[in-house]
Amino acid sequence: MAKITLVDDDENIVTSVSLALESHGHEVKAYYDGASGLAALENEPPDLAILDVKMPRMDGMEVLRRLRRTSDLPVIILTSKDEEIDEILGFNLGADDYMHKPFSQRLLIERVKAVLRRAGVEGEEPATTAAAAANGDAASRALKRGKLTLDPARHDCLWDGKPVKLTVTEFLLLQSLAQRPGFVKSRDNLMDAAYDDQVYVDDRTIDSHIKRMRKKFREVDPEFDAIETLYGVGYRYREA
Repeated sequence: MAKITLVDDDENIVTSVSLALESHGHEVKAYYDGASGLAALENEPPDLAILDVKMPRMDGMEVLRRLRRTSDLPVIILTSKDEEIDEILGFNLGADDYMHKPFSQRLLIERVKAVLRRAGVEGEEPATTAAAAANGDAASRALKRGKLTLDPARHDCLWDGKPVKLTVTEFLLLQSLAQRPGFVKSRDNLMDAAYDDQVYVDDRTIDSHIKRMRKKFREVDPEFDAIETLYGVGYRYREA
């Protein structure tokens, strides 16, 4: 169903996670250190990467940081550290999801399924009504808002004609905001737009994604201010 690269130095984790993923039809390639994993991710990009944090030669956060220079590949971070700062750092670097060890294989499979679905790798059930089909067509159409162009079918984002590389989660958050310029979206609204029901994230996760997204746009336009924060309320898109 999907090609998944797993990078973890724990052989037991690699074996159990690989078996669980393969039992659901996925093709898994495993690497046991960060440097080898990064090389594989760059040379032969999969549909999804699962990265441990603490690894020899290069830790998972550094792998993610380097990967995000050129790729919007969906990434799930695994860690045995139960520290909030690691989770925040992971999301600030562009992780799509985060899991603490030990975790159940069933929960991991659901997280993988959710991230792949958001990335468009695993499709929804075929639409059974004309209305559902129309909604699907609308969701896949290019969206233009001032200087912004979003093309969901190609996962392309342009600002004033210049490409902006967004992760899957960032793209979905921006799409939700830009669909209704001027309307305020609460963090709960944005969570619903970017995450499946079985995935819980807190307010700081949304804030981290927005912060990273703004940084990317300001790299192509230092005057970018289209995403407005309403403190204590949420965010809104201001058409430029």
